[in-house]
Amino acid sequence: MKQLTFNFDKSLDFIGRKQVFAQEQQVKACIAALHNGTGKGNDFLGWLHLPASITVSELDDIEATAQKLRQSCEVVVVVGIGGSYLGAKAVIEALSGSFDHFNARSGNPLIVFAGHNISEDYLYELSEFLKNKQFGIVNISKSGTTTEPALAFRILRKQLENAVGKSVAKDRIVAITDKARGALRTLATNEGYKTFVIPDDVGGRFSVLTPVGLLPVALAGLNIRQLVAGAAAMEQATDATVPFAENPAALYAAVRNELYKNGKKIEILANFHPKLHYVSEWWKQLYGESEGKEHKGIFTASVDFTTDLHSMGQWIQDGERSIFETVISVKRPQRELDIPEDLEDLDGLNFLAGKRVDDVNKMAELGTQLAHVDGGVPNLKIELPELNDYFLGQLLYFFEKACGISGYLLGVNPFDQPGVEAYKRNMFALLNKPGYEAAHEAILNRINN
Repeated sequence: MKQLTFNFDKSLDFIGRKQVFAQEQQVKACIAALHNGTGKGNDFLGWLHLPASITVSELDDIEATAQKLRQSCEVVVVVGIGGSYLGAKAVIEALSGSFDHFNARSGNPLIVFAGHNISEDYLYELSEFLKNKQFGIVNISKSGTTTEPALAFRILRKQLENAVGKSVAKDRIVAITDKARGALRTLATNEGYKTFVIPDDVGGRFSVLTPVGLLPVALAGLNIRQLVAGAAAMEQATDATVPFAENPAALYAAVRNELYKNGKKIEILANFHPKLHYVSEWWKQLYGESEGKEHKGIFTASVDFTTDLHSMGQWIQDGERSIFETVISVKRPQRELDIPEDLEDLDGLNFLAGKRVDDVNKMAELGTQLAHVDGGVPNLKIELPELNDYFLGQLLYFFEKACGISGYLLGVNPFDQPGVEAYKRNMFALLNKPGYEAAHEAILNRINN
């Protein structure tokens, strides 16, 4: 079976192959720490063998729940923030038609997202959009008290209950939450919502292959079994028993680490396929939240080419040389479109007549890589045979496994996020949340002085 490939040849003008392979023993030690559960954050390693452990009955339950909601809803709102929405959003955007949101496919509801911001305009406009529509809600939160999703769910739940009554609404609400505790678990039990469990040992940014990601993906009519199968194949391809030189996740982690040690502090994830935009957004959270600790870590950024070659392309080509670039390439597109001949040829493009649009895109991709390498930017390449459920599953697990290895190479705990709490403490103090009275007075004094 085909799988994605990783190539770092276009970084070898900047780091030597020997430097990369000199890390073999250290990388193997990191992989062993992951598999043996002896490294930092070892209580959050449930994602490591998740693809191979997902059962048929679990997939059956997810698909049956999705089918039930599809039958009663023309819109489903997925409520969540961070890893509780980005994974699902990434998969749905990557595998759906580019214009499906204008004309939802037959039998599949429109999937929209909430709880990932605190914008009054967004929530008001969403509420207006949902008026006179049959809608359901998938609420994703381990605790049920995270401000952004809790606020959105409170508003949307009230709207749904007012529209169809509590007895009907409870059958259109699904809670994905902790197995035993928390506000959302309590509410789901009291109201009789269908529930799925977020495993205790899987952090949000690694949760795309749990019901957190799989239920919204199934609701969109996509093939979660192939997504999981692809991830399971990559789990095998990156196992601790795979030699370093043949393990794409190990090599990616080693190359990133070597570039970082050589002053390349920013990684730009580039794609030449617009459907991969939210895969980049998911990747940015995965690596940024995992590695950005103790004043260490590669800063994650992303661009969509060729679009951003007409904006950020200038900075990448000629700006500060603190960057390297990782390109996700799709070898074979799903569609075919030939370029027609034009008798007047005013645009001068007749030399391309008869070629496929993808032929031009691939030469833009190669030309960009060569130009950026010439401009002092190391280039890495991840190639998918095609953009489908199976290979996207491979890509997701590849990034997860490499992230765990890379975090350990850096010497940080890749599975916590202590810095995320700082803004929350300030926000709660400013809002005078019960229990924050002293902090409220202190922060007001700070602002006033």
